[in-house]
Amino acid sequence: MLGIERRQKIFDQLQRDRKVHVGDLAESFNVTQETIRRDLKKLEAGGHLQRSHGGAVLLQPGNEDLSFAKRTAENYELKQIVARKAAGLVTDGASLMADSSSTILALFDLLRARKDLTVVTNSNRILNDFSSSSMELISTGGNLRAHSQSLVGPAACRTIATYCVDVAVFSCKGIDREHGITESNEPEAVVKQAMAKQAKNRVLLVDSTKFDQVVFAKTLEFSDIEYVITDAMPNRRWIDFFRKNEIQLVC
Repeated sequence: MLGIERRQKIFDQLQRDRKVHVGDLAESFNVTQETIRRDLKKLEAGGHLQRSHGGAVLLQPGNEDLSFAKRTAENYELKQIVARKAAGLVTDGASLMADSSSTILALFDLLRARKDLTVVTNSNRILNDFSSSSMELISTGGNLRAHSQSLVGPAACRTIATYCVDVAVFSCKGIDREHGITESNEPEAVVKQAMAKQAKNRVLLVDSTKFDQVVFAKTLEFSDIEYVITDAMPNRRWIDFFRKNEIQLVC
């Protein structure tokens, strides 16, 4: 097992149990306790946990891989503001790739009146909720993460690689100038990376609570996106950062 895979499993267990013990983890993964301590040190450096005597405890509730229902309710009004701004970038006849985030689902509620949209998505909710719309929906297929209503895995990424689209729209769990754009789980992070490669323009929808947050899995670099759409003007450091990286800020 690769180190990043082991750390993801440790993080998953930490989210479930709120605490982990070095000895139990070493036995579970058949590695030395020193290896586990290094894993916990890396997770702590990313702001995911706080090491304690013999183990670690969960540090930030914001790093949780929340269910889709909880994510939809969280910061609902801010997501609606972001979605309304993003809808203006999608024109009739466009082809899109869309991730499984609740913010993107909010966007799609505003795109029902658009004509001749073609959408490639790994969102089980979009596929279900818009099955009777005029949009042409293409499922990525793959393994269903029922927890987040997303399709992930190698099959999903292979499907994504067969299409080239005008725009990819996605959200994230954290955005940080040093660590980039991050997600709470690796499978969905990898799908976003695949989508970014296949789009002419990449648009990140992110509400203001996600700024200066770092969570578990790196998904995108700032060089991967052309637009950031948010609900409120960020501070001057962010404005200068986006300008330096030639990213158009919409807020």
